[in-house]
Amino acid sequence: MKKDVLKKIIAKPGEKHKVSDYQTDFTAGLNKDEAERLLTENTEKLAKLQDKLYAQDRYSVLVIFQAMDAAGKDGTVKHVMSGINPQGCQVYSFKQPSAEELDHDYLWRIYKCLPERGRIGIFNRSHYEDVLVAKVHPSIVLNGKLPKINKIEDVDDKFWKKRYRQINDLERHLTENGTVILKFFLNVSHEEQEKRFLARLDDESKNWKFSASDLKEREHWDDYMKAYSDMLTHTSTDDAPWYVIPADNKWFMRYAVGEVICDRINDLKLHYPVLTETAKQELEAAKKILAPQNTEAEKPKASSKTPKATKIKTIKDKQAAKSDRKIRKS
Repeated sequence: MKKDVLKKIIAKPGEKHKVSDYQTDFTAGLNKDEAERLLTENTEKLAKLQDKLYAQDRYSVLVIFQAMDAAGKDGTVKHVMSGINPQGCQVYSFKQPSAEELDHDYLWRIYKCLPERGRIGIFNRSHYEDVLVAKVHPSIVLNGKLPKINKIEDVDDKFWKKRYRQINDLERHLTENGTVILKFFLNVSHEEQEKRFLARLDDESKNWKFSASDLKEREHWDDYMKAYSDMLTHTSTDDAPWYVIPADNKWFMRYAVGEVICDRINDLKLHYPVLTETAKQELEAAKKILAPQNTEAEKPKASSKTPKATKIKTIKDKQAAKSDRKIRKS
């Protein structure tokens, strides 16, 4: 991705950020046809990169999507990842924590879903829900039964700073151990979200996506924008920066996500495993066993003599030939 475009979408580590500073309808001068063509190129490129990632088995890639409802997380996953081998990819969607998950720390359910080396893992929502939804609705934190957190007043600024640090520590640890972390905040506008909600109501194929709770959360829009701004400020790091992707135009959003993923994986300089001398010798031995025999040496040499008559093979042919000889003698 061009540097001037990257500057428009990356939350620079160490700086204070506000969601309102980022355009939701930015398209980098591209039109829909151009963006869709580039997306197709990127899906093909990503398929090749994934093949090397899987074969080399040294890195893993974790792609994180966070967004307000109707921003387009599901569609982005579907379109950007459409060309890759399903065996090398895994997708997890994180909903409300279960009773078992609440009996562990909030990162436990995240850690057990991380991609192993050679694979691409996709988080549709993630551990960041615990500094977004939980920050807008701090009563959620009380469900975790944390030491010294007994009432809403205990969930103060100091608490959130600790949680940001814990997340950064986790991501630094993962990065240092071979996981490339790509974090995308799909930034949809308040107006565009309304249009998409209405589309869900009018289209029966999308009715199932709508929930009454979506409207309830929409009432907290300003609180969420504040929570997202704090998230970008405190957790966009050199190890794992946030990409704030304009989401009002789905075609640009999908192109931009695909472009960043391809660029970051390409930077790893992946390659297929280099064979040892022993392995190369084994390959050569296998070729000799499996290669077709050289039939040229077995073919009879061409003769200038008139070829003999074709040998009669069937009983019927033999009987016909015998009848011909009797006729000729008579």
